[in-house]
Amino acid sequence: MDRVILHVDMNNFFASVECADRPELWSKPVAVAGDVEARHGIILAKNQVAKGYGVQTGESIAEARSKCPALVLLPPHMDRYKQISDKARGIYARYTDRVESFGIDECWLDVTGNGTLWGQDYGRVIAEEIRRSVKAELGVTVSVGGSVNKIFAKMGSDYKKPDAVTVITRENFREILWGLPVGDLIFVGRSTVQKLWYMQIRTVGDLARTDPALLESALGKNGFAAWQFANGMDGSPVLLDGQGYPVKSIGNSTTTPVDMVTRRDAEIVLAQLCQSVATRLREADMRCTTVKLALRTTDLSWKQRQKGTAATCLENDLWREAMTLYDTFHDG
Repeated sequence: MDRVILHVDMNNFFASVECADRPELWSKPVAVAGDVEARHGIILAKNQVAKGYGVQTGESIAEARSKCPALVLLPPHMDRYKQISDKARGIYARYTDRVESFGIDECWLDVTGNGTLWGQDYGRVIAEEIRRSVKAELGVTVSVGGSVNKIFAKMGSDYKKPDAVTVITRENFREILWGLPVGDLIFVGRSTVQKLWYMQIRTVGDLARTDPALLESALGKNGFAAWQFANGMDGSPVLLDGQGYPVKSIGNSTTTPVDMVTRRDAEIVLAQLCQSVATRLREADMRCTTVKLALRTTDLSWKQRQKGTAATCLENDLWREAMTLYDTFHDG
């Protein structure tokens, strides 16, 4: 018997919570953003009205305001968002104890076998009930995808927004998903998309029809995994509420109050970040064997590199490796 997996995505979550708390804002373009004075000046979330002006998550406040001068900017209220997220999980728990978080505003649910009262299409029935309950009880909307696995359920919740339910089955997944850009496939990142485009692979269907051996040769095990996902081959379980996967990486980042200009500036910032990461490694009784450094420049582009290291949980070791990486790509 196929599993019945749902993925629930709270639409424009941060901005929607702000508008739910201040209903007079629903008709206005609203964005949640960092503190401009502290240089954390990017858009964290936007509502549907702002989206209509072309405002995008991750762009600078200046860029957003150039598109929408009337944009209402609000600071984030993380405690409030967590409160609403926890209440939403309470709604999901009415149907199953297998509720796996994918960020503060997204969850997978395994509702397999919970359909004795609803008939064959009980996945859609539960999805619709959840959609209506969240809207009525919390004042925000969700999009829900339903399918036989986690990958397709997630793509279903992305397929139609906001306030919608999309069910993807073994019979219709090619029709619904194979025409989408290959970057819409979960876990296919920007770098992989560039490599796939070079191989003339543009859509999810192109990927699904490509020889998996060729993909594995070009992209390693990630290429084969992407081919499996495009063809609906995903047996990964939905974890029990509160259960987590083993930690595979530990990191930390910051946006500095002023630009880093000299190498000494970088030394100071990286020393603080490495101290935090090393502390968390020791608390988890772990050692790392790879150090990765990502740097955002003043033109908002990213540079990143990584290198292997002897197993360590000491800040001095991490700092030394991080500075080595810094020196390999910093051009002054």
